[in-house]
Amino acid sequence: MTIQRIDTNPRMSSIVIHNNTVYLCGQVAKDKFADIQQQTRTMLEEVDELLKRAGSSRERILSATIYLKQMSDYDAMNAIWDAWLPAGHAPARACVEAAIAEPEYLVEISVIAAI
Repeated sequence: MTIQRIDTNPRMSSIVIHNNTVYLCGQVAKDKFADIQQQTRTMLEEVDELLKRAGSSRERILSATIYLKQMSDYDAMNAIWDAWLPAGHAPARACVEAAIAEPEYLVEISVIAAI
């Protein structure tokens, strides 16, 4: 069994592929000063880009863990998530309130997908 690591630095890899499974590092928004919906939108664009690089897609997501700075953003985040997720391809998912590494970020996601 091989493990492929893409965009690796001393702390982490952006993508790890093992046994036809893709593990993405936590993704945040392109603009940390945007509102929750824009942060969610651009965060999911980053997920799309990484999945494509790994030979996968949003239709193949197995699991997603979403971290919200505040649960009061849950409905606004889900409005973007629901529009982004292809019908019939809902992954196992958890959504928790958590402190994110930089306080301006409102949302972060960790994704596992099949190739």
